[in-house]
Amino acid sequence: MEYRYNFKMQHELSETEEDIQDIIQALSLVEDDDPDSSQAPLLAALGSSYDARFHLLGELDDLLKAIELQNTALTLTLNDDPDLPHVLTALGVALIKRFESQELDKLKEWKHVAKYDSIPIPLTPDGHSRYSLERVNAGSDHKDLLRRPGELRDLDMAIEYQSRALALDPEDQPFAARRLTYLGIAYKNRHRSLDKLDDIEKAIECDSRALALTPNSDSELPIRLANIGLSHNYRFARLGEFNDLKKAVEYHSSALNVAPNDHPHFSTILANLGLSYKSMFEHQGGSDTLIKAIECQSRALGMLPDDHSNIPLQYSALLSTCRLQYPEPLDYSPHRLAAQALAKAPRAQFRYTSWWARLVPDNNILDRLEAYQAVINLLPEFVGLDSTTDHRYDDLAGVEGLVLQAASIAINSSRYALALEWLEHARCIVWNQSIMLRAPIHNLRSLYPDLALKLRVTSDQLHATSFQESEYQRGSRHQADQDRYRLAIEYKALLSQARALPGFSDFLRPMKANSLVRAARYGPIVAINCHEDRSDALVILPGRDDIRHIPLPEFTGQKAKYTRFEMEKSLRNRRNKSRGTQRRPVIPQEEVEFESVLTILWYDVVRPVLDFLGYIHNASTNNLPHITWCPTGLLSFLPLHAAGDYNEHRSKVFDYVISSYAPTVTSLLTHSPVSLDGDTSVLAIGQENTPGHNPLPGTTRELAYVRSHTQGKVKYSELVGSRAGTDIVLDEMERHDWVHLACHAHQNVRDPNWSGFFLHNGTLDLVSINRRSFKNKGLAFLSACQTATGDEELPDEAVHLASGMLMAGYSSVIGTIWSVVDDDAPFVADKVYDQLMKEGKIGSGEAGRALHNAIMELRESVGEKSFGHWAPYIHIGS
Repeated sequence: MEYRYNFKMQHELSETEEDIQDIIQALSLVEDDDPDSSQAPLLAALGSSYDARFHLLGELDDLLKAIELQNTALTLTLNDDPDLPHVLTALGVALIKRFESQELDKLKEWKHVAKYDSIPIPLTPDGHSRYSLERVNAGSDHKDLLRRPGELRDLDMAIEYQSRALALDPEDQPFAARRLTYLGIAYKNRHRSLDKLDDIEKAIECDSRALALTPNSDSELPIRLANIGLSHNYRFARLGEFNDLKKAVEYHSSALNVAPNDHPHFSTILANLGLSYKSMFEHQGGSDTLIKAIECQSRALGMLPDDHSNIPLQYSALLSTCRLQYPEPLDYSPHRLAAQALAKAPRAQFRYTSWWARLVPDNNILDRLEAYQAVINLLPEFVGLDSTTDHRYDDLAGVEGLVLQAASIAINSSRYALALEWLEHARCIVWNQSIMLRAPIHNLRSLYPDLALKLRVTSDQLHATSFQESEYQRGSRHQADQDRYRLAIEYKALLSQARALPGFSDFLRPMKANSLVRAARYGPIVAINCHEDRSDALVILPGRDDIRHIPLPEFTGQKAKYTRFEMEKSLRNRRNKSRGTQRRPVIPQEEVEFESVLTILWYDVVRPVLDFLGYIHNASTNNLPHITWCPTGLLSFLPLHAAGDYNEHRSKVFDYVISSYAPTVTSLLTHSPVSLDGDTSVLAIGQENTPGHNPLPGTTRELAYVRSHTQGKVKYSELVGSRAGTDIVLDEMERHDWVHLACHAHQNVRDPNWSGFFLHNGTLDLVSINRRSFKNKGLAFLSACQTATGDEELPDEAVHLASGMLMAGYSSVIGTIWSVVDDDAPFVADKVYDQLMKEGKIGSGEAGRALHNAIMELRESVGEKSFGHWAPYIHIGS
C-alpha cells in the first residue's frame, strides 16, 4: 500500500512539474501587445499547478506563488468572462489553505494548557493529509482562539471570493457544491477564531446546501456529511444544545457508512466521531458512550501508517479521552512522543511539550528537567520573529507561570545555574530578540565580512518590521506580514550558516551561567523566582563563579497576590497627585495599608537576602554596597527598594544597600562604563504646557537645574514647548548620548506597546522608540509618571517605557513606577545631575548611587512615611 501511494505521488508530482514548465513556456510566448485578458487563463492555470505542487509537497512557497498568480489572474479577468467564477474559487481555496497552514504554526491554542479539550476539524475535498488530524487537537476552549488580523484577512477574502463565484454561476451544480463546501470551511474557521454564532450558522447553511446538491454516488459525499456533522459539533460547543451533538454523531456515522475503508479521510472522520462521543459523554455521562469514543479513536489511530505525522496528535487525543475513564496514573509518554515528533510545527510542539512537562510526576526529577528544558528551548520558536511584537506579547500572556515553574523545579533539584539560565532565557523574550537583532557582530565581520553584512542588513530590516503599525491599509499590512515572514526565515538561515562555521557554534545564542556571572561587576545581583509555592533568590556575587541560593519560603504566590492587591488599593485610595493636578491630603489608613506591604517585603524577601550577604550585622553607613534586583512574576510590581519595617530603627533596605533593578542579567552585560568629556551630549525635553493636559510648572525649574549642572562639562541641548515634536525628539535622541524627559506620560493598559510621552504634537510611544537603534547611549532620565509601570498580563516581559529605553540602547534609566509630585521632580533632578557631573562617568552604578542619595535627601525633607513622594523613583540598568 505504501509503495503504491509513493508511486502515485511521484507520478502526480512529475506531471505537475511538467505542467508548470509548459505553462511558463506558454506565458513566454505571449506577445507584449496581446491584451492582458489573454494572460489571465495561463496565470490562473499556473497558479493552480503551484497549488497542486503545494498539495503534494507541502512547501509554503508554492502556495504563496499560487496566491500571487491567481490574484494577478483575477485582476486581469473581465467581469463578463465565463472563467471568472473558477478564478474566484481557486483563489478562495488557496487563501483557505494559507490560513490553515498558518494555523498549524501560529494558533494560540494553549491559553490555558491544563484545560485539554480536543476539537475536530473540517475536511477538504482534495484529501491532503496536511489538513487532517494535524489539527484534531487544535486548542482548548474555542473561545480562547484569538486570531491575528493578518491571518483572518485570508478567511475574509476567501469568503468574499467564494460568495461572488456562487452568485455568478449558481446553476453549475457540481462546482456549486464544492464552492459551498469551501465556503462552509471558511465560515467554520472564522467561527473558531472569533466565536461568532453567525459564522457557524452560515457554515451549517452552506454545508446543508452542498449536501443537498450531492448525489448518493458522488465520491465527495462522505466529506460533505462529515463537514455538516462538524458544523453541528461547533454549534454544540457554542450553544450547548444537545440536539446539535446528536446530529454531529449521526452525520459522522453516515459519512463512515458511505465511505470506503481506503478513503483518504476515513481515519479523520472516525477520529472526529470519537471526539463527538467524547463530548456526549462529558455532557450526559454513560459508560457506553465513553467506550464508543475510545473505540473510534483507537481504530482511527490504528489505521495510520507507522510513519504518519498525525500519530503523536491522535495518540495524545486518545490519551485525553482515556483519562476520563482512568484518571490515574497519568501517562506522559504520548505527550513526549508528540512533542518530539512535531519539529516542523513549533507551536504545536510547544503545546505538547508543555503538557508533557506538567504531567511528569514530582519524584521523577530527571524527566521533569528534560521536559522543562524542552519547553525553554521551544519558547523562542513559539514566540517567533515572524510576528509583530504585540502578537508576540499576546502569545507570552498565554504561557504565564511556565518559566517560574521550570525554575522552581531546577532550584528544588539544586540546579541553581540551570535555574538562572532558564529564568534568563525564557523571560523578557521579546526584549532578548530585539537585543539579538541589534547585537554587534565584530568577530563574524572580521573573518566572514560578506555573511556578516547579509546578517546585519536582514536583522535591521526584521527589527524595523517587528513594530508594524496598526494603521496600515489592508494591502500594505498584508505585504508587511509576508515581508516579515520572509525575513524571519532568511535570518534564521543566516544564523544557522554562521553557527556552522568553525568557532561560531555559540554565535548569538543565549548566555550560559558561566558568562552571566560576569555581570556582577559592581555588587551582587539577586534574581528572585516568585513561584506559587514559594520564592527563591539566586545570588551572583562579584568575583564568584557559583550561583548561591536563598530560600524564601514565606513569600508564596498567594502572598504576592495579597501584597500586590493591598498596594494597588492604597495607591488608588490615596489618589497620590501626579504631575499637574492638585494633591489631596493623605488618609492615614491608606499609609498604613501601604506600609504593611513594605513590611511584608522586608521580612519575607529583602531582609533574608541582606542577612545572607552579611550586610545586616556588618553595615557600613558611609559606602553602601549596591544590589541589583531581578524580580519575577508578581514581585516585578512590588517596591523592593522601599521595603522595610518603618516602626523599627534601621530596618529599611536603604539603610544597608543602594538598590537598582534589571529586567535580565544579560542586560547588565550589554554596556560598558563611559567617562564624560567635552564630546558627551545631553538632550533635555520640557513640556510645561502640553495641549490637552494640565500644566507642569515644575518642568521649567527642572530643566534649569539640568542646564546649570551640565553646561561647561558636556554639550547640552534643549527642546521645549512646540519645538519638542515627536520626530525631532527622536532624531535628536539619536544625536545625543543622554536624554532627560520632563513631561506627561502614560501607561497604556490595553496595549503597553503604545505607552508613551506626551509631546507638543502627539505621543512619543514605545513602538516609535524601539524602531530606532540607538547605540552606546548613557542615561535616560524619565521625569514623568509611571514610566516603569509594567503590564500585569506580562510581568516577566518588562513592558514599560523605562525598559523600552534600555532596549533602545540606553545603559541606565531613572524612571517612576507610580505618579510623582510635580514639586519633587526638580529637587530629584537637581541632586542627581549635581552628583553625576561630579562623578564624571556612567555605567558602573553611578546613576543608582546618585538617585539613592537624592531620594535620601527628599525623605529627610518630606518624612520617611511620605511614600508617595519618594518611593516612585527607581533606577534600572548599570
